[in-house]
Order: sequence, then structure tokens, then C-alpha cells
Amino acid sequence: MMRGDIEGKKILDPGCGTGVLSCGAKLLGAEYVLGIDVDKRAVEVAEKNAEKLKVDAEFLVSDIKSFECRHFDTVVMNPPFGAQNVHADRPFIDMALECSDVVYSVFNKGSLGFVKSYVKKRAEVTAAFSCSFPMKKTFSHHTKECVYIDVEIVRMTKI
Repeated sequence: MMRGDIEGKKILDPGCGTGVLSCGAKLLGAEYVLGIDVDKRAVEVAEKNAEKLKVDAEFLVSDIKSFECRHFDTVVMNPPFGAQNVHADRPFIDMALECSDVVYSVFNKGSLGFVKSYVKKRAEVTAAFSCSFPMKKTFSHHTKECVYIDVEIVRMTKI
């Protein structure tokens, strides 16, 4: 937001899940927000969350591989971590760079070197910082009520 990448902009949130980033972008003044996710139930929750927050965001059930990309000012995303499911994040990175010149993404801690290498000659990492991200128990395989995941949040710009 402080770099002017959200307010008044068209935002895409691929793999939006329950719409946290989509709704946040709209609350920060985005002109238009589209969240897409392959999981119909997640999209239904995202729509309910947007309604509760009284934000006008659009959500679409779609696989990112079949999504017909159009230009967005900024992509914000928290893709599946490639460390948990090998290469799961790559299609998200590819699609994000196809759809926008500015991409913000959450990655598993220790991924910065991979990200820089993977986007080399297509984009450059212009900012990165580490933090702990609280993850509440939402899936049946989660055993604790809340755990903190160490992540890196990366801003990339297309070359």
C-alpha cells in the first residue's frame, strides 16, 4: 500500500482461499478486486467474508491454469508453498507475472533464493521481509488450534 500498489488499482488474488487478501486490498482502497480459487467452498466463504466486511470484491471459481489472464495493476497472493507440495507455487508465480507488472507473494521462510532464481530474466525482487504468520486450525490434518509459520513476503516487478 505504501508503494502505491493498492489504492485505486485493479488487484488479482489467485488462490484467494477465504478472501483475506482480496478483502484487505479492497479495504485499502483498491478500485477493483478479483479473487480466484479452484475450491468452490473457499470462494463461497470469501464471498461471505466480503459481504460481512461490506466490500465489493468479485470472486470466481477457476483453476489458475485455465484462467484467461487480463491485465491487473497488482497481484497479491499466498500460493501453496512449494516446500510442502513440490513446485506448487510455480504456476502461481508464472500466472502472476503474466497478469501484472507488480506481484506481492507470501512464501515459506528460506524461499527468497529460489524466488530470485526462478523469476530471473522475467522479474526482479524489489522488496522482501520475514515475519511469522498465524495459521488457525482450518483443515482436518491440522492438529493444533494455531501455529505460527515463518514466511517471507516478496514484492516482484516485471522486467
